[in-house]
Amino acid sequence: MTTRRVFASLVLIFFLALPGVSGGKGELQKYFNNAADKVKVTNDPSEKRAILTESFQTMSKALDMVQGSTSVSNAEAAGIDHFKAALKEKQDELAGNNGFVRVPDNQLNAFSDYVVQDMEQADQFITISVVTLLLILILIVVLLK
Repeated sequence: MTTRRVFASLVLIFFLALPGVSGGKGELQKYFNNAADKVKVTNDPSEKRAILTESFQTMSKALDMVQGSTSVSNAEAAGIDHFKAALKEKQDELAGNNGFVRVPDNQLNAFSDYVVQDMEQADQFITISVVTLLLILILIVVLLK
C-alpha cells in the first residue's frame, strides 16, 4: 500500500511540475507585475515606495533562502546571484543609494513598469532549474502571509 502511494505521489508531482516548466518564470514576472499594478492604483507616493520596497525585500529573502539550500547547483547559485544583483540595483535606484539618483515621486508608476520589463529581460539570462524556481515561488507565498 505504501509503495503505491509513493508511486502515485511521484506521478502526481511529475504532472504538476510540467506546467511549472512553462510558467515558472512567468510567475516571477507576475509577482513584479502585481506589485506594479498595486503601485499604479495607489495615490500616495510613500505607499508606492513601500509597495516596491516590500516586493524587492520579499523576493530577496526568498532568493537568499533558496541560495542557502544545499540542493542549489553552482550554475543556479550564479543565476540567483545575478538576479539578486539586479534586484539590489533596483532597490538602490528607488531609494537613491550607492550613487543612484532617487526615483522622483511622479515617476514611480513608470519605474514600476521598468522593473517589470527589466526582470522579464533578466529571465533570459538566468539559469534556474524548475525545482529551484518552484521553491522560490513557494517561499514568496509563505513570506507574504
